[in-house]
Amino acid sequence: MELRRRDYHVERPLLNQKQLEELGRWSSVTGTHQWRTWLQCSHARARALLLQYLPVLAWLPRYPVRDWLLGDLLSGLSVAIMQLPQGLAYALLAGLPPVFGLYSSFYPVFIYFLFGTSRHISVGTFAVMSVMVGSVTESLAPDEDFLQDLNSTVNETARDAARVQLASALSVLVGLFQVGLGLVHFGFVVTYLSEPLVHGYTTAASVQVFISQLKYVFGLQLSSRSGPLSIIYTLLEVCWKLPQSVVGTMVTALVAGVVLVVVKLLNDKLQQHLPLPIPGELLTLIGATGISYGVGLKHRFGVDVVGDIPAGLIPPVAPNSQLFAKLVGNAFAIAVVGFAIAISLGKIFALRHGYRVDSNQELVALGLSNLIGGVFQCFPVSCSMSRSLVQESTGGNTQVAGAVSSLFILIIIVKLGELFQDLPKAVLAAAIIVNLKGMLMQFTDICSLWKANRMDLLIWLVTFVATILLNLDLGLAAAVAFSLLLVVFRTQLPHYSILGQVPDTDIYRDVAEYSEAREVPGVKVFRSSATVYFANAELYSDTLKQKCGIDVDRLISRKKKLLKKKELKLKRLLKEEKLQRQAAASKGTSVSINANTSIRDIESNNMEGSKAKVSAGKELEDTAASGQEDAKAPDGSTLKALGLPQPDFHSLVLDLGALSFVDTVCLKSLKNIFRDFREIEVEVYMAACHTPVVTQLEAGHFFDASITKQHLFASVHDAVVFALQHPRSGPVSPVSVTQL
Repeated sequence: MELRRRDYHVERPLLNQKQLEELGRWSSVTGTHQWRTWLQCSHARARALLLQYLPVLAWLPRYPVRDWLLGDLLSGLSVAIMQLPQGLAYALLAGLPPVFGLYSSFYPVFIYFLFGTSRHISVGTFAVMSVMVGSVTESLAPDEDFLQDLNSTVNETARDAARVQLASALSVLVGLFQVGLGLVHFGFVVTYLSEPLVHGYTTAASVQVFISQLKYVFGLQLSSRSGPLSIIYTLLEVCWKLPQSVVGTMVTALVAGVVLVVVKLLNDKLQQHLPLPIPGELLTLIGATGISYGVGLKHRFGVDVVGDIPAGLIPPVAPNSQLFAKLVGNAFAIAVVGFAIAISLGKIFALRHGYRVDSNQELVALGLSNLIGGVFQCFPVSCSMSRSLVQESTGGNTQVAGAVSSLFILIIIVKLGELFQDLPKAVLAAAIIVNLKGMLMQFTDICSLWKANRMDLLIWLVTFVATILLNLDLGLAAAVAFSLLLVVFRTQLPHYSILGQVPDTDIYRDVAEYSEAREVPGVKVFRSSATVYFANAELYSDTLKQKCGIDVDRLISRKKKLLKKKELKLKRLLKEEKLQRQAAASKGTSVSINANTSIRDIESNNMEGSKAKVSAGKELEDTAASGQEDAKAPDGSTLKALGLPQPDFHSLVLDLGALSFVDTVCLKSLKNIFRDFREIEVEVYMAACHTPVVTQLEAGHFFDASITKQHLFASVHDAVVFALQHPRSGPVSPVSVTQL
């Protein structure tokens, strides 16, 4: 189907930057002093700050009880049923006693209820965060440091106490980082974690979680490892010690895993018919605890169980500040990863349900959750994708659901926690592994990214491999560094093109891509797809000269050599003339007065000897005079006068529409382009600069007597038409202007 052609006629004058500023009455925007607003003190300002940093006061008074309360109650109960087994399991993943997973499922959730802005995310323990915490606790408090001298067994009480102290101090430090970043409005820091990076990182973390749980599945005693290649060594040790596996533990984990998978399949199949999903994890935990207690799995079959779970809450404990220096690097990584996971999920739900999530307030809310939670012996938390989906799908509308789930966990901590003392750790490991399905399914991203964007696939693969090999903290740093370097690399190698005019339009496109686009005779239009800055400025200049089809540097070099040679010849002739003048003056004869007269006399008398002598003097004077005239007249140093080839274009237009900023290297590069092309008699113009770029050009003193705003045009078409109407050399072809 052909496009219906419509002819438009637009008549306006050509506009360079100076004329455009005069026509549009441009003036620099005066910067608003934001700090003045921050320091204002009024009732309205105080109320706005209170509602900003304590959002619950804004939405809770308007909470529609009749419409939302029942859904939030059912949703909170469903989330609590999931949070109980996950809290116990993820505490093991963090290298801590299971009861601290329950603490981490209560305090942070209630704090987020007060300060959070997302209505649907479920804050609490999360596999990726737990495994990051576990890598810290196991590296700084390994089992080898707590061996008893008598029988070389591990003193678990002392080890657990040391790890709890590390985890709580880590949580406080993570909270301080998050609150600090939120208060200074650094919520944008998470933008440096691209989606492929986050997916590759969480996939690698899920693999590490899977490998770390194998010791509970097979009932093995493994060495504590940390640092690069630790996960590889752990996997090799598991394979080496497989003959030592405890059969009872393997059977327990296998049965629990099968039950959990079957229940999840039933939930997926009967999702439309069930008001609430079947609490498979909770039922499995209750059943496994009952069987373990009745059969005596620990004593008869050697199955390791959770052990003592103290009832009641523990008093707050100040963190050990001496540990902060050891934890600062890991704390920052955990703070950024936890926030990235929370804000990405929060924005998904906010977009789906039509409300706004404040990224800076989310940082503050998560930071306070971790900060206050750390004082109460919790480890760092974030939000769980599986629980968040359950909270949304079961009717949750606000964080009232989170408050209900935290109160349910509180009841378990105070009264019911001790009932799970006989729960096998293999069942918790099975629950963790089954819940990794969602993150392990991210391996399918490889196929989709291969088709969509292979650069993003490269980021995914590098992140995954770096995280597996270097561990979670170094892997994240390497992934972010690679991602940023890839951005720099892509701006270093942008797409450069010579533009031509699309027939009967004022649109210019790459002549290599558009077969109908034609270069304007006498004018070259050059464009880069990326901004010009220190990393690609030299390549920009080199490619420009290459695309123009002429060796600019060689032509300038040849011109300079010829001019220098001509200058030396002139100096030599002038020197010879001076010597002859001096010789003539010593004989009492003035060459300057009598030379021409002598020539006439000699020519009239036809005297050969004098004729040859005076002809030489005449040649010296003519050459010197012509040399002096050439030095004064511009035509004497032109390419044509020097016998050098001339470019087939008289004007160059730089399309700078892609420029977003300029630095000193860019300014110097643009000035050099003007200088070099003017040396070969080509006038240079710039077009399509954005106003902030023009302001930066002015601030960098780019414009001077030789380069003014009259060389900068509002559009490429304006620059081309002006170049054709004002060629540097030779008359303009009226056909070209008419065609434009």
